[in-house]
Amino acid sequence: MRTPPNERLTPDIADTPRARTASEPERRCVISGETAPRDLLVRLAVSPEGLVLPDAQEKAPGRGAWIGTDKAGLAAAIASGKLKAGLSRAFKTGALEIPVALPQMVEDALTRVALDRLGLEMRVGKLILGTQRIAETARAGGVALLCHASDASEDGRKKLDQAWRVGREAEGSGERGVTLPLDRDALSVALGRDNVVHLALADDAAAARVLKPLTRLMHFLGHTVPTADGCAIP
Repeated sequence: MRTPPNERLTPDIADTPRARTASEPERRCVISGETAPRDLLVRLAVSPEGLVLPDAQEKAPGRGAWIGTDKAGLAAAIASGKLKAGLSRAFKTGALEIPVALPQMVEDALTRVALDRLGLEMRVGKLILGTQRIAETARAGGVALLCHASDASEDGRKKLDQAWRVGREAEGSGERGVTLPLDRDALSVALGRDNVVHLALADDAAAARVLKPLTRLMHFLGHTVPTADGCAIP
């Protein structure tokens, strides 16, 4: 797969809440021309018939192109023709069909990848569910990543966030768990459990695996991107 050449990170991208390492790969957005960490961008691929499709798992063969805009920005770029112009340069052809529904297709694809990742972590025993179990594990310092459904109650979030800060010896820091762009119904269906409102991961490696697709989804939806250690800070 050929990808656009890398350039130095631009200041507006560098100032995002998400920490990055010097070795983190970057890609250029075909819409803005700016570069950003690859984990924040979405890969697009083209079918043999010229149909532009999201490649959320980055596995489609052939040439790919990357977009770093959010959902609203993508819709605007489609309407203005800016996306087609950028893709024509990247794929070296103007014979492209861009679905009007591409922004929603990208969101759906990114959501599937994030939920599939959570399901995999649950199957290998890395996911902690149940408010009481999460609270006890968090207070003992055993939670690497704490997440809440988008429709979780404020009271429920605050109690678990406080338990997490106690376990991290970070009381008074304002750190809190990540509020997912997914409601309890989506989480419950994906995990095959009833009423999944909160979840946690105790394993640092598992937390990193979950944060990768989650960060990309949240960036595309215009939400605050989690920091490298899975925290959200007001």
